[in-house]
Amino acid sequence: MNEPRLLVVRLGSLGDIVHAFPAVSGLRNSFANAEIIWLTHPKWEFLVKTAGLATEVWTVDTRDWTNLRAVLRRLRKQRFETAIDYQGLWKSAAIPFLARVPRRIGFSGQTVRETGVPILYTERVKVTASTHVADQNGELSGRAGARIPIGDVTLQVPADDEQVVRARLLQEGIDEYVVLSPGGGWRSKCWPAERYGLLAKRILDEFGLRCVINVGPGEETLASSVVHAAGEAQPFPFSGSLGQLMALLKHARSVVTGDTGPLHLADALGTQVAAIFGPTDPVRNGPYRRTGTVLRWEGATTTYKRGADTDESLLHISVDEVLNALRGMRGSA
Repeated sequence: MNEPRLLVVRLGSLGDIVHAFPAVSGLRNSFANAEIIWLTHPKWEFLVKTAGLATEVWTVDTRDWTNLRAVLRRLRKQRFETAIDYQGLWKSAAIPFLARVPRRIGFSGQTVRETGVPILYTERVKVTASTHVADQNGELSGRAGARIPIGDVTLQVPADDEQVVRARLLQEGIDEYVVLSPGGGWRSKCWPAERYGLLAKRILDEFGLRCVINVGPGEETLASSVVHAAGEAQPFPFSGSLGQLMALLKHARSVVTGDTGPLHLADALGTQVAAIFGPTDPVRNGPYRRTGTVLRWEGATTTYKRGADTDESLLHISVDEVLNALRGMRGSA
């Protein structure tokens, strides 16, 4: 029996792609010889390739009409049998629809964020048993025929990136370290920068470890606030390529961050995390491999509304609580 030709659509972003990896691994384990083409945004091509799950990784920029038309023509020529949309947005659902893929699998209206999207699917999966988004993605793989919808994932970090990161840290006199990643797409999900700075002081005093601050695009001011609050602890701001971020996270003793892409990437790499959650639900969006500790105030109210100010629930999580979580992690002290 011929194995299916599958089109996987997950355009972005970092954490969401990481949460799609186990489901696509389920496809790969079930259809070892199948052609699996993963369609993503050019920004995330490198990340998708590090998982080694797809036969090929194709890119599309939905804001570039010339590029989009070229990709649709390419998809039509390939004559895919099945497309699985793990994203559930109009832009992701429309691609296999316009590419005339006959079987299109996606979430039902109860799960997708944008109203009306499921009309573009031929099969709609109503999530009933799964809570975590990675397991929900697995239900789509199961509908596509995966015998075991979720599989293991091993991300490959290029040796060159590991060498670059190692050299930069050694220049700063840093060998072992804890990563602080204070940023995030929504400010309301972010623990205050000043507390990250105070935490850096306590980590140096108690564990003898300097902290490294992961500085994402546009987060320079935020990193400066952490450095200022840390004083003589002198955490080192680090920015670099995605491969270098992976190397930084992989070799950290632990990572402290909120509900952001670097959290899920660190978790997928097997690094222990202290995950600080506020308005979003860690049961649904938390570290999937559970490689560390999740901290969330018991009175927090779950919402996915994006806010410009730190959610009040995050102010109830103290530096002492985070430090205590790090004490309980193997190898952090």
